[in-house]
Amino acid sequence: MQSEPETVCNVAISFDRCKITSVTCSCGNKDIFYCAHVVALSLYRIRKPDQVKLHLPISETLFQMNRDQLQKFVQYLITVHHTEVLPTAQKLADEILSQNSEINQVHGAPDPTAGASIDDENCWHLDEEQVQEQVKLFLSQGGYHGSGKQLNLLFAKVREMLKMRDSNGARMLTLITEQFMADPRLSLWRQQGTTMTDKYRQLWDELGALWMCIVLNPHCKLEQKSSWLKQLKKWNSVDVCPLEDGNHGNELPNLTNALPQGANANQENLGQCKSLEYQHLPAHKFLEEGESYLTLAVEVALIGLGQQRIMPDGLYAQEKVCRNEEQLISKLQEIELDDTLVKIFRKQAVFLLEGGPYSGLGEVIHRDSVPMHTFAKYLFTCLLPHDAELAYKSALRAMRLLVLESTAPSGDLSRPHHIASVVPNRYPRWFTLSHIESQQCELASTMLTAAKGDVRRLETVLESIQKNIHSSSHIFKLAQDAFKIATLMDSLPDITLLKVSLELGLQVFPSFVVIIMEERNVMQCW
Repeated sequence: MQSEPETVCNVAISFDRCKITSVTCSCGNKDIFYCAHVVALSLYRIRKPDQVKLHLPISETLFQMNRDQLQKFVQYLITVHHTEVLPTAQKLADEILSQNSEINQVHGAPDPTAGASIDDENCWHLDEEQVQEQVKLFLSQGGYHGSGKQLNLLFAKVREMLKMRDSNGARMLTLITEQFMADPRLSLWRQQGTTMTDKYRQLWDELGALWMCIVLNPHCKLEQKSSWLKQLKKWNSVDVCPLEDGNHGNELPNLTNALPQGANANQENLGQCKSLEYQHLPAHKFLEEGESYLTLAVEVALIGLGQQRIMPDGLYAQEKVCRNEEQLISKLQEIELDDTLVKIFRKQAVFLLEGGPYSGLGEVIHRDSVPMHTFAKYLFTCLLPHDAELAYKSALRAMRLLVLESTAPSGDLSRPHHIASVVPNRYPRWFTLSHIESQQCELASTMLTAAKGDVRRLETVLESIQKNIHSSSHIFKLAQDAFKIATLMDSLPDITLLKVSLELGLQVFPSFVVIIMEERNVMQCW
């Protein structure tokens, strides 16, 4: 700045195999990133390499000197920096003259200018102390003064390092995690039985996501992964290490407003996505003909969404399962399907239907398996214009909700109008059940709309609704939806859909009669 006096800073930078391995600067600035003076000197060295004179290691230079030159070198060095190096010089001289000193037991002497051995690991300079201090400071502020934003910037820096295959990414994340584990609020929350804040939960989520990126990195050596596994187990064994759901307390917040509900939720959010122009970039290595990075990305996403997985125990973890699934589907909806991608969808749908225990759409799934309703609705809408039979087969398979079916009371289920109020004995507790049932209802409604005019498919969808949906309110909603679809103004009434509406209405009617009778009894008591 023109108003500030010019200052001269002494900067030293060490290089090893094209990496900056250490830096020092007399400016005194403390940060996890390089100061402006270090950056300036680095750029000067890059842009004007001829202006920076290269020297042999100092040990090689000393080796070329005779006794008189060595004595002159040492005395001039002490004279120029006598106040700084004289005590050290006297101490070293006394130790060298002593036959039994420790320094005389070692052959040769260290040379900081010689660099590391070719077998030694070299990595970019990282001021570990500053990283620890910065994270500790941000955590102590408790989310105020933009500390959460600063921590997210640190996480972004780790992601950038991982993208560049910088080994400091894992080092930096280890330092961050250690400070998170040392946060005194963890002990306090555990003792008091209170829940951690939502912002703090999100930071822990990001921490876990970054560790997954590190341990799944195919470029890492086996010994590195073994070391990380040992460290992760060590952290996990600490009492204050938060559970995945992040909730040590007994409070169960109402998730009705936490997750999207109803017929317009995603839009028996996602509609706001902008249509981006994704292109097929060919990758000639390791790929089959016609495959691209885009087809691989879509295929991996479909595999992940369709995998059978057990519903986690905690409230927060269950909410995260729903949220992550919807976010991934939202990303997929940004992609315009072409013939190549439709083939991927067809192939994966067949694999999932025949996939056995690894598939959430397989014939047999675990009672506590995460339902596929949201994913199946997206798969149905994508496949319907191209392979209607496969679309319906996938969606009908996904309609099941075994966590309720296994607790349904015995009775004459062959009667089409039979309905019972199901109060499931949930273990583990499904805190997101209302949201899941809402998604099941949306899937059924989508199939009813698409099957208009097709008697066979409407009957099949009706049977699936009567078998799998246990909520009276959702059956009543589907009856309303079927009636609206059947009586659209721009077409003649669909008789089959009207029958479906009537069937569903009659099925749910006894439950509402019971409710009305109970309310009447209460009024009579008053």
